Amino acid sequence: MTTIEPVRTGIAGVISRHPLVSFFVLANALSWTAWIPYILSQNGLGIWAFEFPSILGTGQILGMLPGAYLGPITSALIVTAITGGAVGLRQWGKRLWKWRVRWHWYAITLLGVPAALVLTGIVFSGGQVFAPSITALSLYLPFLFLQMITTGLAEEPGWRDFSLPRLQAKFGPLRAAFILGPLWALWHFPLFLTEWGGWPEADWTKPVFFTIFCISFNVVMSWVFNSTGQSLPLSMLAHVSVNNFVSVIWSEMFPTVGADAIALALAVGGVVAATLVLVLTRGKLGYRAPELGQVDEAVLVGPDDRLESRSNPELGQHAGEVRLHG
Repeated sequence: MTTIEPVRTGIAGVISRHPLVSFFVLANALSWTAWIPYILSQNGLGIWAFEFPSILGTGQILGMLPGAYLGPITSALIVTAITGGAVGLRQWGKRLWKWRVRWHWYAITLLGVPAALVLTGIVFSGGQVFAPSITALSLYLPFLFLQMITTGLAEEPGWRDFSLPRLQAKFGPLRAAFILGPLWALWHFPLFLTEWGGWPEADWTKPVFFTIFCISFNVVMSWVFNSTGQSLPLSMLAHVSVNNFVSVIWSEMFPTVGADAIALALAVGGVVAATLVLVLTRGKLGYRAPELGQVDEAVLVGPDDRLESRSNPELGQHAGEVRLHG
C-alpha cells in the first residue's frame, strides 16, 4: 500500500523541507528579538533609560530568560509539531523525562563536572584555593534546581533533544558535535552587549573564549547525551553544573581568578575534557547508529533528515528496512 503525503506550501512547507535550518534560524530570531529591550536597557548598552529589576542580584532573570524560553525550546516545539505531528512531539518530549539511567552518570554530571572545574581553578589560580562559605554551599543545590528550570529547560530541549540527533544522523557524532558547538555559541552572542557578558568591561577575547568552550564542551555534552540513551535530564545536569559552580562557588574558592581569566579557564578546561572524551571514545562519543530494522526515535519525519521505519507503522508503511533521507 502506498501512502501519498500532502505537499505543504508556504512557511510550513519550508520548515518541513528544512527542519534543521528552520530550527536554528527560528531559535536565533525569536531570542534575539526578545532580547532587544534587555540589550538597549541600562543592563546593556544604556540607550533605553530603563533598568530591569534585580532578582537574586541580577537583572538577567527578567531581561534574558523570556528570550531564552522563546528560542531553542519554543523553536524545537514549533518545528517538531510541523514536521512530526503528534508522534514527533511524543518522541521529542519523552527524552525530557528519561531520568532512569545508570547511577555513575549522575556522579559524572553532579560531581565530576564540579571536580573538573576545581582542578581547572587550582591550575589558573596558581594553587590559591579557599574554602567556600557555608552560605555558598547551602545555596548550591537550590540554585542547581533553579538553573535546571531556567537555563537547562530553556536550552537543552532545542540544542540536544531536537538538533543533536538530527545532526548525528546526517553527519555522524563527531562532525555533528563540531557543527552544533559554534551554533550554540552564536545564539548567545547578543548577550555580550549586556551584563550577562560583562558589558562594558569585557573585551573581544571573552566571546572568543566562550566559543571555544561551547565547541569543546558540546563534545562532552554529546557524549553524555548519547551514552545515557539520549537522556535530556542528564544533559541538562551536565550543562547547568558548569553554570551553577561558576555562579555560586567559583568566586569564593578562586577569588584571585578574575572574570576574563574565568573565560579563558573554562575554554582551556573544556578543550582538555573534550580531548579526553574523544580519545576514550575514539571519536564515537557514545553514539550508536540505528541497526537495520530499528528506528532511531530521535529522528522524526521530514524530507531533510528523516528515518523512515519499515517496521513502525507510525513512521513508515513497509516492514524490515530503515532508510536515511537527505
